[in-house]
Amino acid sequence: MERGNQTGAGDFVLLGFTDDPDLQSLLFGLLLTIYLVTVTGNLLIILAVISDSHLHTPMYFLLSNLSLADIGFTSTTIPKALRNIQTHSKGITFAGCVSQICFFFVFGCQDNFLLTVMAYDRFVAICHPLHYMAIMNPQLCLLMALGSWMVSILGSLPETLTTLRLSFCTKIEIPHFFCDLPAVLKLACSDTLINNIVVYTVAIILGVFPLTGILLSYSQIFSSILRISSDRGKYKAFSTCGSHLLVVSLFYGSSLGVYLSSVATQSSTINLMASVMYTMVTPMLNPFIYSLRNRDIKVALGRVLTKMVLLSKGLMPISPESQCAPY
Repeated sequence: MERGNQTGAGDFVLLGFTDDPDLQSLLFGLLLTIYLVTVTGNLLIILAVISDSHLHTPMYFLLSNLSLADIGFTSTTIPKALRNIQTHSKGITFAGCVSQICFFFVFGCQDNFLLTVMAYDRFVAICHPLHYMAIMNPQLCLLMALGSWMVSILGSLPETLTTLRLSFCTKIEIPHFFCDLPAVLKLACSDTLINNIVVYTVAIILGVFPLTGILLSYSQIFSSILRISSDRGKYKAFSTCGSHLLVVSLFYGSSLGVYLSSVATQSSTINLMASVMYTMVTPMLNPFIYSLRNRDIKVALGRVLTKMVLLSKGLMPISPESQCAPY
């Protein structure tokens, strides 16, 4: 990063949500509640999948990875926003800004890939039920999960490394509650052509392609469901992918809303509210969507909560189920 008359490492300012002091306490409480609910809900999903042998299946293994990615996704942005509100400081270092960009892309891409892999899992379960366990074997599930994490990490590197070459001529004020890369690029005084090329290329490879895979999987799923003769059979088949379809709709719907709002209007407030949907609200709702619509998850969560209560009282029973190894 160049020096001279250009910005130093501590000159980045996150404008956040509002400057109204009367709303600061309310906003802090709201963000803290969202963060605690998100982390707690997703951690409970992970604990339920690990502790209950009935959930040692490909679908729930992938769901636990999605919960882990959602925790990382919200932890990238909300804690910094909470700290800025509490300390009445909006500053962020250049290193901190680049770190946010990096981890935001890692966990965002991971969400994207996991939703694609879960769509493939539902495709195999509905369209090839007799071969489901043979196709979705533990080795393949582990390979797909690890592959998703590796590709997400590698995919974030071009975005991060090209950001390091940017310089900023004045004190940079980012109209956001985190270092959103498009907002940062608009405020750079150096040439951003390479950065924009990288952004669009990565978006196509790591965004459009996975979404295409999801759409193809669900086109085959709907086609198979329509061929089922009984209404009860159609409902049962559709219910197996209903939760995932709702999560996909929330994630891509809110993400698309951010893109469309940024194209249609220059209002930072509208862009900010659209970003809140997919960075905060969607990760918070995912555990509720999967638990409320899934009897196995609800039963497993009940067992986890019971064990936690007994453990807190020193009455934790030792059962064979607690010795089960994870999927």
